Amino acid sequence: MTHHQLFIAGAFVDGTGSGTYEVHSPATGELVGTVPVPSTADLAEAVRAANEAQAKWARLTVWERAAVCHRIADELQERIEELAYLTVMEQGKPLSEALVDMEETALLFRLQADDATRVYGETMPSLSANKRMFTTYRPVGTWGIITPWNFPLHSVVEFVAPGLAMGNALVVKPPANTPLSVLKAMEAFVAAGLPDGLVSVLPGDGTIGEALVRHPGIDAIGFIGSSTTGERIQAAAGLKRSIMECSGNGPLIVLADADLDAAAKAAVYGAHFLAGQVCCATERVIVHRDVHDGFVAAVLRAAEVVVLGDPFDPAVNLGPLNNEGVAAKMDRHVADARARGAKVLTGGGRRAGMPTDLYYEFTVIDDVPVDSLVSREESFGPVVPIITGVDDDDLLRIANDDELGLQGAVFTKDMGTAFRFFEEMAVGQVIVNDSTCYWDANMPFGGAGGRRTGWGRMGSKHTLHAMADVRTAVFGF
Repeated sequence: MTHHQLFIAGAFVDGTGSGTYEVHSPATGELVGTVPVPSTADLAEAVRAANEAQAKWARLTVWERAAVCHRIADELQERIEELAYLTVMEQGKPLSEALVDMEETALLFRLQADDATRVYGETMPSLSANKRMFTTYRPVGTWGIITPWNFPLHSVVEFVAPGLAMGNALVVKPPANTPLSVLKAMEAFVAAGLPDGLVSVLPGDGTIGEALVRHPGIDAIGFIGSSTTGERIQAAAGLKRSIMECSGNGPLIVLADADLDAAAKAAVYGAHFLAGQVCCATERVIVHRDVHDGFVAAVLRAAEVVVLGDPFDPAVNLGPLNNEGVAAKMDRHVADARARGAKVLTGGGRRAGMPTDLYYEFTVIDDVPVDSLVSREESFGPVVPIITGVDDDDLLRIANDDELGLQGAVFTKDMGTAFRFFEEMAVGQVIVNDSTCYWDANMPFGGAGGRRTGWGRMGSKHTLHAMADVRTAVFGF
């Protein structure tokens, strides 16, 4: 067990708060580390330092800022194994997944640094003959960042990399139960020569999160997490700029002409990757009735590759759930589905005899009613709920009858049908013939209008633009 400090204004400190948070491994139950509970005075110091540092950082050229981001990437790359180990200990995901997370975390700094050097303004004609107009991008200022526990470091860097590249400062609040990899990563920031104050990390609960959102020195908010929490944050933030990435209930649609084996493998992957604790997990599979039986058989075959166990075991690809709240939700959803007449074909409960009570069996449920909890809510666990539709229109209707349209997928061999579902699915991204969990570090990712999934985009130039203001100049002569 190791005591970890807060990171404020370029230094590791215990802060002025009282008490500590304990970080326990979901895989073993052991106490992994402790972190101080930050005080409002600690927050005030972090915001003060951020505002002071940001004013100087914004005056540098984008090339100078990009060079620092590349050095951070280099330092993170050297620490990948250590950061991945900490991620497994605090989060519970398999080591193979954690290593990929860390590789992509370093890559995000490189991509955003390079993209920032190509963020161009524009010139436009004026209605006045003696005026010339052009635009440029300027940093917003100091961002307050609140991130989830499923990708402890990666989610932070999704904001920090574009934020720094565009000239912002950031005060980060990761969850109290998964702060270790984020705090450890700050050693890479220091080694890379990032100016003091530009990034501070104060792990904590909703109390420090609300204080961060409401602080007058915070200019904008970046959030990844549940829709319910996102609504509370936005209510507290008022008119502050925000990027909100919220809950998803990803539908995977299997049409009558689909490659059933490919669709089944994608459904199983989308449900067991990170134990289903992903906002774009395969939360619902909506299958055309003509291929229902063949698809179910294919899913059960594909599920044979899922191995639940010790996340450090190379043969394991399904680790424990992160916390009791998620496990209890899975219990409720499975029980509700059974009560409504659904059939649990495999799994359906916690595995006994494991080091903790958080190891949940990979679960496949057939004949799921559309009004069941496992269909209507984000389960955030390793479950494939199968819903049957009578035709393409019915499948599309079921997919869109949901308030959590974030990312969806459709399996079909017909290009015209694929384009129809791309146009008509009420989600932010449509993946054709791959998992709802498909991810590319360079793709823009976010929610859909009219849904409780947030706004703004994570990834590529879209995040850079969102973390900057368009400033217009009008010159007369």
